[in-house]
Amino acid sequence: MAEDKIILGIDPGTTVLGYGLIHIKGTKIEMLNFGIIQLHKLDNQPDKLKRIFDRIDGLMEEYKPDEMAIEAPFFGKNVQSMLKLGRAQGVAIAASLRRNIPYEEYTPKRIKQAITGNGNASKEQVAAMLQNLLRFEEMPKYLDATDGLAAAVCHHFSKGIGENNKSKGNSWTSFLSKNPERKIR
Repeated sequence: MAEDKIILGIDPGTTVLGYGLIHIKGTKIEMLNFGIIQLHKLDNQPDKLKRIFDRIDGLMEEYKPDEMAIEAPFFGKNVQSMLKLGRAQGVAIAASLRRNIPYEEYTPKRIKQAITGNGNASKEQVAAMLQNLLRFEEMPKYLDATDGLAAAVCHHFSKGIGENNKSKGNSWTSFLSKNPERKIR
């Protein structure tokens, strides 16, 4: 049966959050929309988190995605920044859970690898590959938008198997968890 689904991709942030929506129909990938949620004008963290939740919920209401992909926070040296980023990610995940939309996380390196073939690619390289793949004309001012789009495309290319679902992959651990009787003692 031919695939037909909409995927919402999120690049979480507390100053600028990027998002992208793609429609998978059979073997074709079509970009529906991409953009950013500006948060720099809001004074405090609770207001930013509420804005993230409300805007993502609004995107879900409008586009009715079947799945959501989100970039997992990477480990940085600044603990406060990591905490804020984790909260932004958590609020986005809460919006998907509220609507019973399954989500998956992908590391930044894995997203870059899926789009460009190079896990160390720059934001500009990722954006250029997406522009070629999805045929959008104008490059956005903020590349957080293409990063959100990249999360959605990575999710599609990864067949929905990200950091949360490693057990569904093709590893020996996955095989043994599905076939415990095959384990040699």
